[in-house]
Amino acid sequence: MSDEQFSSLELALGHHFNDMALLREALQHSSYVNEQRELSLKDNERLELLGDAVLDLVITHMLMDNFPETQEGDLSRMRAIIVNESQLAHMAQELDLGRHLLLGKGEALSNGQEKTSILADAFEAIIAAVYLDGGLQAVFEVVERHFSQIIQGVEERLEEEDFKSRLQELVQSRFKTIPQYKVEAEKGPDHDKTFWVRLQVGSFLTTHGTGKSKKAAEQAAASVALEKLQENEEPSF
Repeated sequence: MSDEQFSSLELALGHHFNDMALLREALQHSSYVNEQRELSLKDNERLELLGDAVLDLVITHMLMDNFPETQEGDLSRMRAIIVNESQLAHMAQELDLGRHLLLGKGEALSNGQEKTSILADAFEAIIAAVYLDGGLQAVFEVVERHFSQIIQGVEERLEEEDFKSRLQELVQSRFKTIPQYKVEAEKGPDHDKTFWVRLQVGSFLTTHGTGKSKKAAEQAAASVALEKLQENEEPSF
């Protein structure tokens, strides 16, 4: 693939590479390198490792700047919402990264360019390539361009998504057990289902939740359970 063919990716990414070899390495999957005769070719796994660390650093820095009063635990949870395989694969899709990936024949035939794990790893490798090519400032510019909207909304997502993990932490520390969730009913057509979930903590606490997905119903039940446990330090339900 010629340097000119990478121009659309550079434009979408928001970084022009001085060393195009870094970008090519970031796009070379191990399946591709293993099929080549050129022994000097490197796959993107080392870059992926570095990119993971760089992305964690930059996202953490940006979260601390945006949420100066937020405690370490919540900052960690915010980062987990932002930096995960699903989210990074989505970023890769927005960059049309799959079209540029260099894959082995077998991986290409099995639609490797659409696989979440391959896309997420390649995105991290790209971040590492930007870092090695332009330094931390270049990474900050790229990350701010692509993640700023997610960072702005992460506090609300934390509140919406974190009831289950907060409940589990509380229940494990206080009662040495974990909450149990069970779908009791689901109604409606596939495109518009409603789920009813029962949450049980030991033999003393039962709550219920409904939602348009199992996850949403579980979160609703966990929210009620959290409220009850926080109201009663030593509950007798």
